[in-house]
Amino acid sequence: MNKYIKLVIAALIIGLGIYLMFNRQIGLGILLVILSAVPILLFFRNEYILLAFWKLRKQDLVGARSWLDKITNVKSQLVRKQYGYYNYLMGITEAQGNAAKAESYMKTALDYGLSFKHDRALATLNLAAGAMMRGNKNEAERFLTEAKKLDTSNMLGDQIKMMKEQMKRVNVSRSNMINPQMRSRSKFMK
Repeated sequence: MNKYIKLVIAALIIGLGIYLMFNRQIGLGILLVILSAVPILLFFRNEYILLAFWKLRKQDLVGARSWLDKITNVKSQLVRKQYGYYNYLMGITEAQGNAAKAESYMKTALDYGLSFKHDRALATLNLAAGAMMRGNKNEAERFLTEAKKLDTSNMLGDQIKMMKEQMKRVNVSRSNMINPQMRSRSKFMK
C-alpha cells in the first residue's frame, strides 16, 4: 500500500471521529480518533518490515524474506528512514545464499543509515566477512575494528573474535605464495 494512502485513511478516520463527536456520540468519536494512530504509526514503520523483524526474531529467514518480498516499490511504500532497514533485512536474509548480494545490500543500508549501533555493527561485520571472502585482508581488518567500536554492548564480541581468528589462520597475501610462475600451471601441464 502506498504510504500516502495511510495518511488519507488516518485523516478520514479523524474526520469521522470529529463528526461523531458533534453528533453526540462522543465515546465512539474519541475511540476513532485514538484508532487513527494506527495508520499514522504504519506510515512511519512499515507493516511488512515490522513483520519481517518479528519473523527474524523467531529465526525464520524464509518467512522474513516472504514479508520483505511484498514490498514491491521501495520509494512509494517506505519512508526514506526505512530504506536502510529494508536493505539491512534483505542483506540478512540473503547472507545464507548469496554473500556478494548480501554485501551490496549491507553497503546500501549503511549508506542510507541505521538507527541503532548494534545494527551498524552487524552490517559492518557482514562487510568484513565479504572482504575476507574476497581475500582483501586490510579491508576486512578495517571493517572489524569499526564493528568492534560500534558494538558497545558486546553483543557481537564472539563473532568478532571468531573472525579475527579466521583471519590469522588464512594468509591471503601474494608474497607468501611458493612460486608465482607455477600458479597457472596444473599437474597435467609438464
